[in-house]
Amino acid sequence: MRFGLYGGSFDPVHLGHLLVAQAALEELGLDRLFFIPAARSPFKLGSRPAPPQIRSRMLRMALAGRTRFAVDELELQRGGVSYSIDTAREFQRRYPSAELLWLIGADHVPTLPLWRDATDLAALVEFVVIPRPGEPPAELAPPFRLRQLRGWPLNVSSSEIRERVRSGRSNADLVPPGIEAVMASEGLYIDVDGARSP
Repeated sequence: MRFGLYGGSFDPVHLGHLLVAQAALEELGLDRLFFIPAARSPFKLGSRPAPPQIRSRMLRMALAGRTRFAVDELELQRGGVSYSIDTAREFQRRYPSAELLWLIGADHVPTLPLWRDATDLAALVEFVVIPRPGEPPAELAPPFRLRQLRGWPLNVSSSEIRERVRSGRSNADLVPPGIEAVMASEGLYIDVDGARSP
């Protein structure tokens, strides 16, 4: 079995996430791809993400009917700061014979050697680098194993979507059906004073 692991805040999930996931499924010959929302990203310790249950609900809505995609809430259930090594070890425990491929943004590749238990993580997973439009392929020395995803790069980010909410602009063409309505009904990315915030 070959599984893809796609971690992130997904705050909110957007069409770029889905395009990356579909590209990974096809290019890597994955049996299944797991979206793994972080309880708290070690890269965003100063931020206040939307509540975990709402981020998970939006993910499930976005993936409805896509049987080879799944949402795994192990990091949300674990709570605290989400470290990739803990998640990789849990997947190895669950699926000892599976090949694990970890999707990672190109901007995170230079920091991989600094991740918690980085050498152990490199032994457990092969990293699949999500390219950034217009940038050269990411490279890293062993023990890290990298391969590049070709995909369909869409230059959109969750932070940009939050900014668009703050400024009152529509995200209808950037997020899956129904997600914009959830953001509005839950008052996501809006301050207690009523001012919109990223």
